[in-house]
Parts: sequence; structure tokens; C-alpha cells
Amino acid sequence: MNENINPNVLISQSVAILVDGNNIERSIHDVVGSKHTMLNFDTLIPKLLVNRGLNRLVYFREGKQISSKLEERLHNNYHGSVQACHKSADIPLTIKATQLASKVDAIIILSGDSDYVDLVLHLRAEGVRVEIAAVAKTTSRYLTEAADYFHEITKDDWFTLTPKKPSRATPRNKQAKNQPNNQTDKTASHNIDADTTDNQE
Repeated sequence: MNENINPNVLISQSVAILVDGNNIERSIHDVVGSKHTMLNFDTLIPKLLVNRGLNRLVYFREGKQISSKLEERLHNNYHGSVQACHKSADIPLTIKATQLASKVDAIIILSGDSDYVDLVLHLRAEGVRVEIAAVAKTTSRYLTEAADYFHEITKDDWFTLTPKKPSRATPRNKQAKNQPNNQTDKTASHNIDADTTDNQE
């Protein structure tokens, strides 16, 4: 998208990025085959914005248990927020998009769900530029055709976390039964505490 931009042209567009977290996560997991793969916002956001300003970033996620690390990262890096959804993100994201329509020049929706087609058409009728960012393999053709532009999310835009191995620290009660005296008990207890601390680090 940025290959043909004239550096002498000043672009002052403001952009809102709305993320359907469940849809994007499922799409990436289907392609990669791992539930430990996540979006890399540090590379994706600049690619989506190019040389435009970020007005708002909201990550919609179904469920009450949302990663506090994700919420903190989005806030610290982009003044973004995470919004928990009772069910799917469709309705909350649609409401937020219509609320922002008069405040931004463009809205980028991170989702490949065809349920957003009507929203895209409505926003464009209101004069808002609408872009879709999603994994091509799992994105509705009707959605991309309705939008002004489509950003393909590829393997360069995600990373896979290595699952932590379970701790093998010996329980206190089992270790204590095998010790002949109190002095040895204290030594064993100290070793167990040290092992546990190492594993937590």
C-alpha cells in the first residue's frame, strides 16, 4: 500500500483500528495449527497505518478472562484498550464503529467475518474509508469487495509462544518423610524453595 505514496504529500488522516480478537485468533490458529500463536501488533500496526495517525485502537475479546499483559501492552504502546464481550464481538464492534464514524477518516476492521459487510457498507455511505485486515484464507470475499482496501495478515504479522514446561519440584511432605533428622529437614526445605523460585523465574 505504501509503495506509491509521494513523500511530498502531507497526509493528515486519522484512523481507528477495531479488532475482532476471536475471529483473528481462530484464523491464525487454523493456518498455523497452534493455539499458542498471537498477533504481533508491533509490526502489524505500523504496516496498517503507513503514515497516518492512530486515533483509537480497541481489541474486542469474547469472555471475561482476558490477558492482562495484552491489555497493558496495547495501552502502553498505542493507548489502546481491551473490551470484553458477552458473546461475539460483532455487536460491540459495530456499535463502536458507528460511534467513531464522525470522528475519524478511516476505520480498519481486523476480521474476515462476512457479518461485517452491512457495517462496512454503512460506514462507507457515511463517508468513512473502511479497510479490512485479515488472513486471506479465512476472509469472506463479500467483505473484501465491500471495503475500500484489504490488508492481508501473513506469517510476518504473528509469532508463536513456547509453552512453559510444568514444574518438577518435589513436594515438601514427600521430601520430609525421607529425611532422618531435623537439620536435614531444614536443608531439604531450603533446596525446595530455591528450586521453586528458579522455576518461577
